[in-house]
Amino acid sequence: MTDVSGSDRTRRRPVPAAKPSRVRMSATQRREQLISIARQIFAERGFDATSIEEVAARAKVSKPVVYEHFGGKEGLYAVVVDREVRALLDRVTTALTAGNPRELLEQAALTLLTYIEEETSGFRVLVRESPLMSATGNFSSVMNDVAHQVEHILAGEFSIRGYDPKLAELYSQALVGMVALTGRWWLEVRKPRKETVAAHLVNLAWNGLSHLESKPGPIPRG
Repeated sequence: MTDVSGSDRTRRRPVPAAKPSRVRMSATQRREQLISIARQIFAERGFDATSIEEVAARAKVSKPVVYEHFGGKEGLYAVVVDREVRALLDRVTTALTAGNPRELLEQAALTLLTYIEEETSGFRVLVRESPLMSATGNFSSVMNDVAHQVEHILAGEFSIRGYDPKLAELYSQALVGMVALTGRWWLEVRKPRKETVAAHLVNLAWNGLSHLESKPGPIPRG
């Protein structure tokens, strides 16, 4: 039997593989991660049911890290909502490029439906009610801004057709409200396809606008 010395046995022992070092996120990367996670949770649960503990747990950090970046749940929520407001407004503003008013209306409707389709969590955050919602940080305020853009389009059309341009604000609110409420409905059903939904919205709105009475009054009762 061959004698194996202690030094030989030591040399033959397998060396454990070195554990890969964990790459530490920069402050900016961590902030973006927390915003993304919070966006998802706020969409799932709403503001009241969301906790800093859950955000921290999903991000695998301690609660103080979240507080360090945002000061608390209210600050985190405000950042998430502000981003969604700006993202949706940017989409709508960029989309309104056609010269034909009917095409512009279709572009606005399709843009909102595309946002709902691609950024479902963000849209759910916007449409959920929260006690922290301000006059400039919720879905209604976004739609109000869109309505003001539509108002300028309608005012020009009303002047051409002999209608009172002062009523353009009323009609723009009605049109955008119709699209927004339909979008909230479509968020859950997802059918028919968004292009078809947009086409039907435009069909209703445009054919209604093309047959406007210049001075409508109450329907006479028998």
